[in-house]
Amino acid sequence: MSAARGKVSVVTPEQAGTLGGLFRERVARTPDAVAYRHFDPGSGTWQDTTWAEMQRHVARWQAALGGEGLAPGDRIGIMMRNCREWVMFDQAALGLGLITVPVYADDRGGNVAYIAKDAEVRVLFIGGEEEWERIEPVRAELASVKHIVSRDRLENTGGEERLVALEDWLPAGEHELQTSDASPEELASIVYTSGTTGFPKGVMLSHRNILSNAGVGAELVDLGPEDTFLSFLPLSHTLERTGGYYLPMVVGSTVAYARSILDLAEDLQTIRPTALISVPRIYERVYARVQAGLEEKGGFAKKLFTLAVAVGWARFLNAQGRGPWKPNFLLWPLLNALVAKKLLARLGGRLKVAVSGGAPLTPDIARTFIGLGVPILQGYGLTETSPVISANTLEDNVPESVGKTVPGVEVKIAANEELWARGPNVMLGYWNNREATERVLDTEGWLHTGDKARIDEAGHIYITGRLKEIIVLSNGEKVSPADMEMAIAMDPLVEQVMVIGEGRPYLSTLIVLEGEAWGALARSLGVDAKDEQALTDQRVQEAVLGRIAEQVKLFPGYCQVRRAYLTLDPWTIENGLLTPTMKLKRNKVLEALAEPVEELYVGH
Repeated sequence: MSAARGKVSVVTPEQAGTLGGLFRERVARTPDAVAYRHFDPGSGTWQDTTWAEMQRHVARWQAALGGEGLAPGDRIGIMMRNCREWVMFDQAALGLGLITVPVYADDRGGNVAYIAKDAEVRVLFIGGEEEWERIEPVRAELASVKHIVSRDRLENTGGEERLVALEDWLPAGEHELQTSDASPEELASIVYTSGTTGFPKGVMLSHRNILSNAGVGAELVDLGPEDTFLSFLPLSHTLERTGGYYLPMVVGSTVAYARSILDLAEDLQTIRPTALISVPRIYERVYARVQAGLEEKGGFAKKLFTLAVAVGWARFLNAQGRGPWKPNFLLWPLLNALVAKKLLARLGGRLKVAVSGGAPLTPDIARTFIGLGVPILQGYGLTETSPVISANTLEDNVPESVGKTVPGVEVKIAANEELWARGPNVMLGYWNNREATERVLDTEGWLHTGDKARIDEAGHIYITGRLKEIIVLSNGEKVSPADMEMAIAMDPLVEQVMVIGEGRPYLSTLIVLEGEAWGALARSLGVDAKDEQALTDQRVQEAVLGRIAEQVKLFPGYCQVRRAYLTLDPWTIENGLLTPTMKLKRNKVLEALAEPVEELYVGH
C-alpha cells in the first residue's frame, strides 16, 4: 500500500474508535465518492449513492429509531437481503449505541423467534413479503419486538399492528447524524451461529473486534477508492459483513449489490468488480459450467484447457518462489489469449483479489482458477473471531493452507492438536450463555476453535480435522450432524441415520429404515415394501423428506435436508460399519455407499 494513499484514504481502527465513528470518518473524508451501487427495478438501471447521501439517510433513520424509546445497549434485528438499507439501519443503530442482531433473510420463522427472544430484540427490520411470510406464523412469539419495520409496503399484514412500512416510519426533513461515544470495547453486535445443539449461540462482537479485523484487511490487500466490491454473500454472514461492508468503508471503496445469485453471472459482467468475497460454491458453479462446455467441445479444447492450467499453475509456483522456470512458459501469451482471459472475463475481467472463505476450496478448483490467473486467496476463521484468524496473501499464497495468522492475532497448537487463537478479534463471549463461553474461551484469552491443525516452519496453518464432527457445506455454513441425526432418529421410520454434506452445496441423509414402519408407509403410499425399487419412488422420497423436515424444523434454515438414500440393509459391527461400542464409522459408511452418495449430488 502506498504511504500517500494510506494517509488520505484508509481509516484506521484508532481513528474510527467505533463502527459508527468509522462511518462518520469515511463521510468526512470522501463525501462525494460513490459508496453504494444498486439496481433499480423501476428504471431498469444501476443507481449510485454517495457517502454524503448515505449520511443524510442514516441521520433520518436515527431520528426514526429515536422515537422508539430505545436506550444504548438495546438490541435491534435486521432480517433482509443485502442492500443499502441494511447499511442504513445498521449504521443508524450503531451511531445511537444500539446493538445490531443480523438474521438470515431466508431463515425459518422458529429460528428467528428464538433469536428475537434470546436477544430481546426491540425493533425488527425486514425486507418485505418474503421475510414476512417466514415470521408471520410465529409473530406471537416475538413478544419483545415493539415494531416490525418493512422496507417494502405489505398488502397482507394479517392485522399485525406492530408492522409498519419504512416510508411511514421515517420522519420527514433533514436530521443531524449522531455518533455514540461508546468505548471500542463495548458490544456492537450479536451474531447467532450454529452450535452443538439445534438452537444457535449469540456471538458477542465488540466494536474493537470487528474494526481490528477490517483494519487487518486493509493491511493485507491494496484496495482503495478506485475499487469496487460486488456483494452477494448475506450480510448476516460475518465474512461478508466484515470483509464486504466494513472493509470497503475502511479503504473507501464502492460496494455494488448483486441482484441475486441467479443474476450473479450477468452482474459480474456489468459491475466488473475488482474485489470479490465468496464461498467455494460460486467457484464450483463456474468450474462446473466450464467443464460442461469442454465436454461438449471435446478433444482439442480439453487438451488446450488442461495445458493452460498446467502452465499457468507452474508459472504461479515460480512467481511464488516455490517452483522453477520452465520452457513452456513461453506458450503463456497464446494460452492466456485463448483460455485464461475467457475465464477471467466470466468474473468481470478486472479482479485484483478474490477471497474464498467459509469452507475449503477443493484442490482441483483452486489449481484451475489460480493457474488461469484468478487471484483467489483462502483463509480461516470463525464468527467468534470477527471472523479472520489467518489468510493467504497475493505475495505468499499457499492454497493448500489457510495462510499465516493476520497481524495482531496469535495461534498455538494445544496438546490435542486443537488450534487456539488469541487477539483483538476474539469475541467477548456468548450472549446469555456463560457455560458455553467458558468451554471455548479460557482465562488467558485463548479461543479453542474445535479444529485440529498443524503449522509449518514458515508459519502456514493447515486445518487437519475437527475435534467434534462438524459438516461444513460449500457455502460455508457449519452443521452438527450428530444433533440432526438424533432429531431425525426420533421418527419411528428411521432405524439408523447419517447426515452428510461436507463440501457439498446441501445436506443429504443416508437412512436405514425400520421394517414395520416402512411396511406401513409403503402401504399408505400404494407401493410394494418388498420391491427394492420402491425406495427410490418419488412418492416415498417426498414422504420421507417431509418427515425429516418435521424432525429438524427447530434447526437453522440451512439445515434443510434435500435428498435421501434409503436402504433396508442395517449397519452392523459385523459388516464393519459400527464400532464395538455401536458408534457409527462415518468414513466406512461413506466408502461402502460411495456410489449412491455421488448420485445424491449429480448435477450439483
